[in-house]
Amino acid sequence: MLQKHPVNPHRIRRITRSFGWVDHRLVREGKISACSHPAAALYLFLITVADARGLSYYSDASLQKRLCMDHDTLCRARNQLIGNDLVAFKAPIYQVLPLDPPAPAPKQRTGDAPQALGHIFKTIMERAND
Repeated sequence: MLQKHPVNPHRIRRITRSFGWVDHRLVREGKISACSHPAAALYLFLITVADARGLSYYSDASLQKRLCMDHDTLCRARNQLIGNDLVAFKAPIYQVLPLDPPAPAPKQRTGDAPQALGHIFKTIMERAND
């Protein structure tokens, strides 16, 4: 196994109070490979500035200036991140989404429960009599 040593041992990064993280699954699951360079730059910016719930509210003008993007490039990058299920957006709020797939919606209860139980009981009784 390769032994890793810092290139500059006097400048080891320390985790601070304002530290954020980048989930390794971005690389392992190929999610970052599915992004254009502008989309990856926007995603990096958003995960860096987002609060603990993944929320940030930079305006398009501010993002364009900070990322050196024109409006059309920013819109394409944002739409790509939305399409790849990495962010949600409702102006002016961006939400960085977890990489886990969304939880399935809870099933609606139906009025068929008594009928289903009756069917199960009937099936058990028929099998017991065989």
